[in-house]
Amino acid sequence: MAYSDFTLAKVRETFQLLIDEKRNLFKDVSPIQPSAALTTLLEEYIQLATAINTEKARSELLIMPVLTEVRRQLNYQISLFSGTDFDVDSSKGLNGFCDFILCGSEEQFYIQAPILTIVEAKNENIKSGLGQCIATMIAAQLFNHNTQQEVKIIYGVVTSGTNWRFLMLEGLTAYIDIMEYYISDVNKILGILLQPFQSALLQTSVQ
Repeated sequence: MAYSDFTLAKVRETFQLLIDEKRNLFKDVSPIQPSAALTTLLEEYIQLATAINTEKARSELLIMPVLTEVRRQLNYQISLFSGTDFDVDSSKGLNGFCDFILCGSEEQFYIQAPILTIVEAKNENIKSGLGQCIATMIAAQLFNHNTQQEVKIIYGVVTSGTNWRFLMLEGLTAYIDIMEYYISDVNKILGILLQPFQSALLQTSVQ
């Protein structure tokens, strides 16, 4: 079993989670103005990615530019991984590849806590990726714990490139945002993606 084998029902049953789907989790998050570079890229790539309409095109033309923008906005103080093997506990099915991982560390040669997991939606179906995303968030929670870097809230997102649905994991409660953001609202998407790293980077600078 691996991350991709988890449905929402399966991950809830396996890890005895409480699923909360009734909250607007990020209504108070301030939008972040994208760089001129990202704005230009998206103006060109959105039509191209939707015309090609493959997971690879959406990944390369829409998701990756947004995630690299997050690194740019944070002065490259975080690391970004793509298609990385993330085996945490195979006995629990917490193993396999993650489409994308963002870590609150500048180290780019290996994954280091704290982690924000990014899961690419399959077949443009956000719902089908929720179980997989939560499973990787549980793995990130365990990974952070094992490296003695406790993180109260783990963030995740399921995205098709054009549509973005965010999640939070706190203890054994998984929160699925009632809102789904479209790539045209990239300012808000960036604000949400940047949020989990603000306090983590502040703590690092203090140390």
